[in-house]
Amino acid sequence: MSTDVKVPVLGESITEATLGQWLKSPGDAVAADEPIASLETDKVAIEVNAPVAGTLAEQLVKEGDTVEVGAIIARVTEGAGAAAATTRETVDAATNPPGPAETPLPRDDTHAPTEEHADLTLSPAVRRAVLEHHVDPSKIHGTGKDGRITKDDVLAAAKAKESGAPVHEPEVASPPAKAGAQAPEAKAPAAAESKPSAPGPRPAPGDRKEERVRMSRLRQTIAQRLKDAQNTAALLTTFNDVDMSAVIDARARYKDLFEKKHGIRLGFMGFFVKAVALAARDIPAVNASIEGDEIVYRDYLDVSVAVSAPKGLVVPVIRDAHAMSFAEIEKAIAAFGKKAKDGTLTIDEMTGGTFTISNGGVFGSLLSTPIINPPQSAVLGMHRIEERPVVRDGQVVVRPMMYLALSYDHRLIDGREAVTFLVRVKEAIEDPTRLLIDL
Repeated sequence: MSTDVKVPVLGESITEATLGQWLKSPGDAVAADEPIASLETDKVAIEVNAPVAGTLAEQLVKEGDTVEVGAIIARVTEGAGAAAATTRETVDAATNPPGPAETPLPRDDTHAPTEEHADLTLSPAVRRAVLEHHVDPSKIHGTGKDGRITKDDVLAAAKAKESGAPVHEPEVASPPAKAGAQAPEAKAPAAAESKPSAPGPRPAPGDRKEERVRMSRLRQTIAQRLKDAQNTAALLTTFNDVDMSAVIDARARYKDLFEKKHGIRLGFMGFFVKAVALAARDIPAVNASIEGDEIVYRDYLDVSVAVSAPKGLVVPVIRDAHAMSFAEIEKAIAAFGKKAKDGTLTIDEMTGGTFTISNGGVFGSLLSTPIINPPQSAVLGMHRIEERPVVRDGQVVVRPMMYLALSYDHRLIDGREAVTFLVRVKEAIEDPTRLLIDL
């Protein structure tokens, strides 16, 4: 008996997705609720699970095809593979090591793992990382329980692979060979030797490779939304810098007590979210949006926090951030960061933000002009903390400074409002007591 595998409900207003990757091949044993395919929507990747235990009988769509909610994408033959699936999940790699793949993966990649090995030992998150980084899991030493491969193992292998890749230098004339050293050029063929006037062979430039990868649906959507923002909004960016001394001192003084009490580290983002909430009360336009010929003002703050994910930037939303404590904010950010890394963020968790904070400083950015996330009207860009000389009370001193950038829609927010908002954020960060006494 065969059971249809259908595209699940993807979220409000989302009616279709792209089949990004098949995680199982026809003939593979599957367990009930085991991921067999990955769908890409405009906002997030979603795994499709097998409805029953059995064997994947057939795939009805190809990778890259667009599928609608409720569409049948595969069929599973019940029962036949249930026992096999259970056995394969529990077999230890040491007693049943993976052999060469009998059936290649749908994608044409000589460095991709075999399906047999992936089914035996890899979780969905690890399998996805293996495929994204083009590493062979049979050559990775697992550090997880019972020798299983973890996502960190895959990332470490990918980094080692990249560091060991040959450097492709420009094609230049070879330097003169040292005495006693063998010439780097290969000897010309006999036919060439018979023609002294012909130029000799040029040094091999090394392998030059190109790879064409289809843009994910998420990346296409990011590109379209950012371009739409540039085409629609009257974008402008204003800058300021902020002395991070007070926040750094507060974190150093209370980090151990904070972590002991709340089970989470005290980070910088909590201070900035609280500072934005305070400043937005004075300048409500930065938390508003334009809808048609109307301006929508809000008495709440839902902060979209830009987070880097394997397939692109995602912006999970901290809802009612204006009413949250430092601990609640930090816990929400940590949870979203983990979900983004594992690819398990839901569409609802990334919908409905009213203001965005983007921290390029974690990647080393000194300064940037962030682009707003429509229909929002403003985004705050944080950057790296760098010790710089500044003047305090007529004396040049060294302080840990950070540049802040506020990009905003000038159709809604005037320059005076934008500058005032950024000054309010600066004041709150340089004197965190303001956050406690509501100044």
